[in-house]
Amino acid sequence: MEKIKPTIGNVIESVYGSGVIKAEGQYTVYATVNGTLQKVNVSVGQSINKGQALFELESDKAEINTENARLAYQLSLESSRYIQDKIAEMEMKVQSAKDKLSLDESIFNRNKNVIKQGGISQVDYERIELGYKSSKINYESSQKQLTQLKAQLKNDQSRDANNLRLSQQSQNDFVIKSAFSGQLFDVLVKEGTLITPQIPLAIIGQANSFLLELEVDENDMVRVKTGQKVLVTMDSYKGQVFDATVDKIYPIMDERSRTFKIEAHFTNPPQKLYPNLTAEANIIIQIKKNAITIPKAYLIQGKYVLVNKDEKREVKTGLSDYQKVEISSGLTAGETIYKPQ
Repeated sequence: MEKIKPTIGNVIESVYGSGVIKAEGQYTVYATVNGTLQKVNVSVGQSINKGQALFELESDKAEINTENARLAYQLSLESSRYIQDKIAEMEMKVQSAKDKLSLDESIFNRNKNVIKQGGISQVDYERIELGYKSSKINYESSQKQLTQLKAQLKNDQSRDANNLRLSQQSQNDFVIKSAFSGQLFDVLVKEGTLITPQIPLAIIGQANSFLLELEVDENDMVRVKTGQKVLVTMDSYKGQVFDATVDKIYPIMDERSRTFKIEAHFTNPPQKLYPNLTAEANIIIQIKKNAITIPKAYLIQGKYVLVNKDEKREVKTGLSDYQKVEISSGLTAGETIYKPQ
């Protein structure tokens, strides 16, 4: 039977996570409109500037709509000259009505005293009063017409200007531009493809700046905190372990995988990294030094060890990792234990 003596050393409690390498600021480019891809303006690997045109979609219909909107706006400008003349004419009418109102009001006010003294008949007084009231109504009506003409001019120009701006914006949507500066990692479509807003077009991210995007099981998530150390292994760097630090936790669980997403950054990143490389990680929860540990393979039913070849002894365990477990009581460092068959 295989036998060993417990060792004294450090035992690390950790939480397992798996995921991929992503470029800093990595995002997938989508169109906002439907159309046929006419031109790809970029190639994989090149540097991209914010606002740079990446793809061009067929936009004949959008161009026609923009031209129609431009013609409507030009017609609105021409019509505004006519309305401006109407406004000037109406302003003269308002001024004339105001002058007449002032005159009729003055006559009416004078005759208020005259009729008291019997210097004017009741019929003449009522005629003067009616003239004053008519002038007042005419002045208020002309003012209202002037206000309506000005509002019509403003609304017509604003409406046609907005339609033109929206049509131009819609036409601009057929040129897909980069939202950020970075490196173009992949082009996912070919010219001639029918594009919809659901089809990914390209992947862009920061060159030479990467992070770890990891998934952690819901049962372990409560023990994970920002600032914890992460030990990372990758198939691309077999036999090597890299240090990282948890710096972001997404506070919602993916219902399908029952996992939480976290982000970590390398303390000393590997010399070369690429987006979507797979990675495995152990997030360090706590480290206990000078602990008595044994390999997990020597533990029976989680609480017994074999001494004297076939004698079971109950022990109390503490921290554990994927290889070894701490024995907090029931066994000393000098005793021999046997591996169960």
